[in-house]
Amino acid sequence: MSMTITEKILARSAGRERVSPGENIWVNVDILMTHDVCGPPAAQIFKREFGEKAKVWDKEKLVIIPDHYIFTSDKHANRNVVLLREFVAEQALPHYYDVGSDRYKGVCHMALAEEGFNRPGTVLFGTDSHSCTSGAFGMFATGVGNTDAAFIMGTGKLWVKVPESMRFIMEGEMPSYLTAKDLILAIIGEIGVDGATYRAMEFDGEAVFGLSIEERMTLTNMAIEAGGKNGIIAPDEKTFEYVRARTDYPFIPLYSDPSARYHSEYRFDVTKLEPMVAKPHRPDNKAFVSEVAGTKLDQCYIGSCTGGKMEDFIMAAQVLRGREVVVPTYCVPATTHVAKLMHETLMEGESVWDILERAGCRLTHASCAACLGGPVDTFGRTHGTENVISTTNRNFPGRMGSKQSSVYLASAYTVAASALVGAIADPRGVLV
Repeated sequence: MSMTITEKILARSAGRERVSPGENIWVNVDILMTHDVCGPPAAQIFKREFGEKAKVWDKEKLVIIPDHYIFTSDKHANRNVVLLREFVAEQALPHYYDVGSDRYKGVCHMALAEEGFNRPGTVLFGTDSHSCTSGAFGMFATGVGNTDAAFIMGTGKLWVKVPESMRFIMEGEMPSYLTAKDLILAIIGEIGVDGATYRAMEFDGEAVFGLSIEERMTLTNMAIEAGGKNGIIAPDEKTFEYVRARTDYPFIPLYSDPSARYHSEYRFDVTKLEPMVAKPHRPDNKAFVSEVAGTKLDQCYIGSCTGGKMEDFIMAAQVLRGREVVVPTYCVPATTHVAKLMHETLMEGESVWDILERAGCRLTHASCAACLGGPVDTFGRTHGTENVISTTNRNFPGRMGSKQSSVYLASAYTVAASALVGAIADPRGVLV
């Protein structure tokens, strides 16, 4: 029986020779990740159901990364970090990346990759809907609720329905002005925010495998914005090189059979795509940048798990070097490693960090920051009727703070080009 990569991973995890879409199976979990928002309630449920003195199933497989509401004076947010520290101490957990410590990382999804927890052929669950990001490594990765996370903490297993798979083939060589963000916005705009509900979104084609690992993570990150259960990309030499540089943990990659059956298949010729935006207030409200160019902006934002990668800041620096922004422009590196690279990476003798700072951008600590709104003192948060263009992944009302603000989603190229004129602008007009 032919299977897709998602079906093969779940079958192996369940100790089965084969599985079919719609089947319910017990899977063995390789990694469980949680953060400061969901970690405390998940731990509380774990203690309630398994006992106050219960120990997690495997402390080497539980990763805790505070990242959402951390650089704030909000007492409730601060209390969550205290609760995490107490749970980590009780359980003697080794993979805790505490804010304020030398181990602090930043956004959990990028940190999982940087710390070597993303391994081809494995199963990862996280208490965050964007846990599907890790699927860029040829693994099954998806988000779960606090109760499921507590069950995994106690047993190392979870009851899962095998999803159908959809295949998205991105054909052609990527034009220099396009990014993974443009590709995923085009896909979501095509199928809608519920077009992949409880299905695996498998990305394939020349353009996909031409992307770096970090850019591939943008594709799988936003699978959830189409309702996807998981996003996934078959591993290749780029994947192996990235993973082996960060861990010596063994893994066995899996691949879709040539005759595997898919729910549906979509093909895109990337050479015919233009820079994209998602207009307020849905990720599937797509438009070419050229169609909305000139829309007045009050704020620009570059950051998040899908838009705060090193490559995003290099893109921004390519546009902003020697120029100045005319509206408040916030830059938030996804991780401390990205921030370090921003200081070390030079463009004609000037660091990426300095280029952005000289252009008038406001830079801060690695974190989720305004991507999830956050407390009122969150860096970059909207507070009124702002028009914002952002590299983040959601633009629902209130997502970045104020319910009165309007958020456009776009690539770092487009956000940076727009920051120069205070209105949505096509990056092809400023890229050399």
